[in-house]
Amino acid sequence: MAQRMTESTFWILASLAEGRRHGYAILRDVERMSEGAVALRVTTLYAALERIVREGLAAEDGEEVVDGRARRYYVLADAGIDALELEAAALETRAKAARGRLAARGTRTAREALA
Repeated sequence: MAQRMTESTFWILASLAEGRRHGYAILRDVERMSEGAVALRVTTLYAALERIVREGLAAEDGEEVVDGRARRYYVLADAGIDALELEAAALETRAKAARGRLAARGTRTAREALA
């Protein structure tokens, strides 16, 4: 069985799936996509980005200075697209299995409980 992707890696790759981004934009995008459930720390983000680039899932795509601050940009690599697609499929399979078991048991889903 392939090793599961970390949550940080998942959210970073999902952010990059929309296009080229710099670090701060990734932080904001992850928080928005996760509806505030995930707020990456800067140190976590950059350590993860270094690893993601090293593993060939993303690539650095230039730097520019904006308002006196350097911004390094990243893009999703083909291997990152493949990894994100596999992880999304695995998450869907897990969610489907859990929902099926809960439905068979007659347990309300979270959405039903919140309604």
